[in-house]
Amino acid sequence: MNEDEAEAVAALLNPLLRALEALAFIARHLHPPDFQQLLASVGTPDADLKTAQATQPEWPAGLSAIAATLNEATNVALQAFTGLRETLDLSGDVRRAYRALRLATKGLEVLYPLAGILPPVNRFFLDPPLRSDEAFQQQFLRGPAPYRTGPMCFDPDGGERGGFWLYVPEYYTPLRAWPLVMALHGGSGSGRLCLWSWLRDVRSRGAILAAPTSVGGTWALTGDDPDTANLARILDSIRSGWNIDPTRLLLTGMSDGGTFTYVSGLEAQSPFTHLAPISAAFHPMLAQMADAGRTRGLPIHIVHGVLDWMFPVELARQAHRALTRAGANVTYQEVEDLSHTYPREINARLLSWLDATPGNLPSPPGATG
Repeated sequence: MNEDEAEAVAALLNPLLRALEALAFIARHLHPPDFQQLLASVGTPDADLKTAQATQPEWPAGLSAIAATLNEATNVALQAFTGLRETLDLSGDVRRAYRALRLATKGLEVLYPLAGILPPVNRFFLDPPLRSDEAFQQQFLRGPAPYRTGPMCFDPDGGERGGFWLYVPEYYTPLRAWPLVMALHGGSGSGRLCLWSWLRDVRSRGAILAAPTSVGGTWALTGDDPDTANLARILDSIRSGWNIDPTRLLLTGMSDGGTFTYVSGLEAQSPFTHLAPISAAFHPMLAQMADAGRTRGLPIHIVHGVLDWMFPVELARQAHRALTRAGANVTYQEVEDLSHTYPREINARLLSWLDATPGNLPSPPGATG
């Protein structure tokens, strides 16, 4: 790319990346009573982005594909900001804001293919401490990988239900066993959306990420449970294609996904070695009904927001007490400024905990707890 081409790209890409970071900030700090102040605090990155798009000169012929991607991601980001501002201008119904923020996730999905082409996009999808590590960044800029890597969709029916999204870092090699994070979406989400709450962190730290979509409208929290068997099927499918470390299998989830992390992850035959429920509901009966052999020593990392308006923080405190009494190895974290949103900043800590904490491997068939 020559200097003129680089300037043409940067003129739109730089305000686009700033807008996407602002949307991520809003998604993390969204708390309904403070929504107006939060939106005011980020300024008007959408206005800057709109101006950059409107004043963009004609793209050089060789950049047509890059231009199309940047314009599509820009349009999605602007739609997200429009939805957020309409939340204030119209009814104030914060559910409109949550729907708008899903468009920000779509913007990340649209932009990601440029991470292997444009160094600024590559850096955007890395943890900030790695953005000055040029040797590490080069692993993503070497052209097609020899193995199946990057974001992938495995959707048997085309409607997402029961399917999953997978991300394998582009520098994957089967010469070592890789930790696996299986991240479960919230009640109205999907694996496709959930993938992007973790991708930057697993990409930076060397883990494989699976983001399934529940079989039904949400996870099977009561009644028949087709989801646990589906998660086992997904795990087996991933193990057949990539070298997965059986001692580092993390099941985690947000909201309903966090609650199902308890429901499924505490079952005696669960293959997951670590559990991390985030902003989840909990009932003490879950601990009482859990298999004693499964619970004893099981690493569980509970994260909950003090400001959570959907599932009060006392539910997490109950979970901490009940699971500790049941013999689990519980790490408990309350986040003072967290409402009912996903705190992406905890991912690095969870991956470090996964590496450092001995897992609870399921007993072989016929063994007693």
